[in-house]
Amino acid sequence: MTRWWRESLASMRAYSAHGAPPPIKLDANESPWPLPEDARLHIAAAVAALDLHRYPDGRASALREAIAEREGGHPDEFVLGCGSDEVIAMLLTALSSGAVVFPSPSFVMYGMSSRVRELEVRAVPLADEFTLDLDATRDALGGAALAFYASPNNPTGNRFPDEALAELIDGAPETLHVIDEAYAGFADQRTGLFGRENVALMGTLSKVGFAGLRLGWLRAAPALAQELDKVRQPYNLNAMTIEAATVALNEFSPLIDEWVTKVKTERARLSSELSALGHRVFPSEANFLLVDTQGDAEKLAAELREIGIGVRVFANNPRLAGHLRITVGRPDENNALLDALRILRSGT
Repeated sequence: MTRWWRESLASMRAYSAHGAPPPIKLDANESPWPLPEDARLHIAAAVAALDLHRYPDGRASALREAIAEREGGHPDEFVLGCGSDEVIAMLLTALSSGAVVFPSPSFVMYGMSSRVRELEVRAVPLADEFTLDLDATRDALGGAALAFYASPNNPTGNRFPDEALAELIDGAPETLHVIDEAYAGFADQRTGLFGRENVALMGTLSKVGFAGLRLGWLRAAPALAQELDKVRQPYNLNAMTIEAATVALNEFSPLIDEWVTKVKTERARLSSELSALGHRVFPSEANFLLVDTQGDAEKLAAELREIGIGVRVFANNPRLAGHLRITVGRPDENNALLDALRILRSGT
């Protein structure tokens, strides 16, 4: 039955995550703080009042207004998807041909979703210290249709300077340059490059406390957003996501900001403590840390999982051999991780 399927699927593996989550989950870059009980009840009441026998607002108008209020801009600049994954899929589906460029290592779905559609993939290795290789990226952008830059980058945690991105963007005016700001809330500053005709931004609620809602968006010039909306499936967001996300943005934005501040505080502490244990910790402006264990990272990750702590390991990426990506958790979770690493280090 697969004879008519795309040949590209034969050489690919499905994206997979661990099954049952461990008690301490530091492997998926989610927010570690659950909603307070009063906020949960408030959202639950709003969802309970929905007419679930009706389709939701296909344009998610109130939600786009709430996103525009928080992010800046006009609601007509936003196209919404089921997480960043669907936004990436919509962008790639809109292409008839052309190459897709992105730094490597970076978010795996840029490459996976491009290869599924049999688009040419140009993954440009990052330079030393995981900075952009400007010369190699500039060469790769020749004739490219689309470029993705996660800034801050996943899994390295560093933000790419606007000056470097501007050089690439201005040098390839016919390429659509998408700056993925999934982790930008944890950075010291946001990009100032939106406004160029060939620049779009991606964002999500997944990293700031609402991963379960599966909400992502693209912000682009209204004319481009209107064209991309032709690719979006009807009613791609369910009514419960639309309602819960709208309530969250309109009424709990201060709580989101509080969570982000807590993560940044814990990030600094966790980085310092991990460094004191002898690990190399790369500077991060995201809600996670990339850690060079200077040893067998896969073995260490397996040992941590046996005692109930999940961290991310990159077994299939030689560039990240020996590295762990550790999501910043609550103070008690971070302390448990540090205690476990001390015990494993001592061999007792």
